[in-house]
Amino acid sequence: MNPILSWALPLALFMLALAMACTLARLIKGPAAQDRVLALDCMYVNGMLVMLVLGIIYGDGHYFEAALLVALLGFVSTTAMAKFLLRGEVIE
Repeated sequence: MNPILSWALPLALFMLALAMACTLARLIKGPAAQDRVLALDCMYVNGMLVMLVLGIIYGDGHYFEAALLVALLGFVSTTAMAKFLLRGEVIE
């Protein structure tokens, strides 16, 4: 592994964990439901990025496939939550 990557990847994991901790605080404290939905959206993006960094560290392609599934499910759930908050129902 490249010497720059050997210290950059653990630093990236630490920064992403810090971002997830800050987002968790917003998820718990958020004054409105919209703030909580945005915090949950940010958490799934950070989780997806953690999986991608782990895939680079371990050199395993399964992490990339799992990150793709997390992105897909996160987008669908965020869209459903936004529609629920806007109209009060998900399925019309």
